Amino acid sequence: MIPVLIAALAAYMPLASAHAAFWHKSMYGFNVTEQTFPYDNRPVAPLQDMPFDQWWFHGHLDFPPNAGDVFELPAGQAATSEIACNKGATTLFASSEGGDIQSGDDVCPGSPPSEYHTTGEDDVKGCALAIAYEPDVRKIRPEDFVVFSVNQTCVWNRFTDFSVPERMPACPEGGCHCAWFWIHSPDSGSEQIYMNGFKCDVTGARSTVPLAKPAVARRCGADPEHGKLNAVPGNCTYGAKQPLYWLQKEGNNEFEDTIAPPFYNDLYNFRDGPQDDIFQDSYPGGLPEPSPEQTVVPTPVNPASAPAATSVPSAASASSSASASDSASSSASTSTSSSGPRPSARGFRRSVGSPHIGVPTARKPLTQSRKLSAEDINKRLMRARRASPWHPSTQH
Repeated sequence: MIPVLIAALAAYMPLASAHAAFWHKSMYGFNVTEQTFPYDNRPVAPLQDMPFDQWWFHGHLDFPPNAGDVFELPAGQAATSEIACNKGATTLFASSEGGDIQSGDDVCPGSPPSEYHTTGEDDVKGCALAIAYEPDVRKIRPEDFVVFSVNQTCVWNRFTDFSVPERMPACPEGGCHCAWFWIHSPDSGSEQIYMNGFKCDVTGARSTVPLAKPAVARRCGADPEHGKLNAVPGNCTYGAKQPLYWLQKEGNNEFEDTIAPPFYNDLYNFRDGPQDDIFQDSYPGGLPEPSPEQTVVPTPVNPASAPAATSVPSAASASSSASASDSASSSASTSTSSSGPRPSARGFRRSVGSPHIGVPTARKPLTQSRKLSAEDINKRLMRARRASPWHPSTQH
């Protein structure tokens, strides 16, 4: 009786160094525990200062999902994920060491937001899903991944939607591989990156246009915390972009200091929602070389449209225009955040996209909680359970 009571109490105690992970039966390392490796390599463990084979796919390539376990990506719709500090806080609790500790839409039941590295909803910096059209996970390299969806209010809700571009082509025979990426704010905890890889498949595909070769994302949004009040659209990377590989011993494509991390938001031109300009025909006229002096900002087009581009003012004129604009808009907004457009005041955060202009838009005031209602949670729980049966006898 006493051991049972202790286990029950422990399930509701704050989770020490909880962090967070993307949980689904299709993931690599689904059943990795704190005892599996000589070091803590659970899916929620942060990745910092590691050699390539330890941070890439979280070092879980030898712990693949069961055959047939795939995370579906419905073209033109939202794919709902579960992000949590512990598998027991998700619908997949049956294979968790601590059992069922679900608590509505909470990412870390019984713990403060600092457990998932934020001081509040206005401090989250976004997560991304990336895809590689390669069924053999051993052949995938970092430059093969293309970010296709961003949710700028991740990590905040356990149930997090990632909107899939409508023109996503079908995966090859054997499926695709995807990965979830997250870099948190420096305001709550030391800096790391997070990566969880999983098997995925695009459903309902209607387009056959391949994804473009991804480029490295560049810091170009307004960054008032570091003295840059205005965005520099000409310095942005447009089109297909690689994930942000940062702070490791090898394999980095970003090299910022820990006090100025890269983020999956407007600071690096990762707009909220589906990344609709990642295809080979998104920019028929080509892309200009990004730089602080670049005055041409490309505009993605539909296949039937003509290529388009717009000019942006020089830094000097932009600064002058910004001063006039600031005075005119001061009564409408006081936010200086660069994390981009905020969600509407719905009960649940749905990533639906925003204008692709390379600059952040003003945040809306947080007028009410965005946590799911009890009715909505129950609906999503039922849907998740139907989609995620557990196979205890065969899972790795």
